[in-house]
Amino acid sequence: MIHFTKHALEKFEILKRHGLNISREKVAETAENPEFIDYSRQPLKIAERALDKTHVLRVVFKEEGEIKTIITFYPGRKSQYEKRK
Repeated sequence: MIHFTKHALEKFEILKRHGLNISREKVAETAENPEFIDYSRQPLKIAERALDKTHVLRVVFKEEGEIKTIITFYPGRKSQYEKRK
């Protein structure tokens, strides 16, 4: 089950104002089926999935049992995050 915090819900509108339209489905898919998970911010996890050839979507969430709470999400350049893998 996916739950979005108030901040995460507001983030959809913020990004839309900047010309980036990311759907709830894309964020949920990234949290549920990531290409990579960054554990460096434990207990938070950062799921990552490609948005296009040069960008990734990063989703910050916490897990409590079956519930994944999406705290925030943001796009980033692949080149910035590939270095850590």
